[in-house]
Amino acid sequence: MNTLLIIQIFITLALIGVILLQRSEGGALGMGGGGNSGSMFTARGSANLLTRVTAGLAALFMANCLFMTVLTSHSIKNQTKIVSQTPAKP
Repeated sequence: MNTLLIIQIFITLALIGVILLQRSEGGALGMGGGGNSGSMFTARGSANLLTRVTAGLAALFMANCLFMTVLTSHSIKNQTKIVSQTPAKP
């Protein structure tokens, strides 16, 4: 379970990083759009790549959350079975 939690933390940090790398659409707020600053990718190509990476990381995040939930629920069920099967001492 600790391994899954560490993986979840790495996925979360990667997701935050990829989201912060994306170009802001803050034109309505008076912010500058950025433009081409000599990057390796074109504006459209990097947007597609970052969008796909974000979607993939989000899918991994959700799958890991669900998997940890299932493992935890099975663990809790097993613990309650053990507790309910032990006889009470008078």
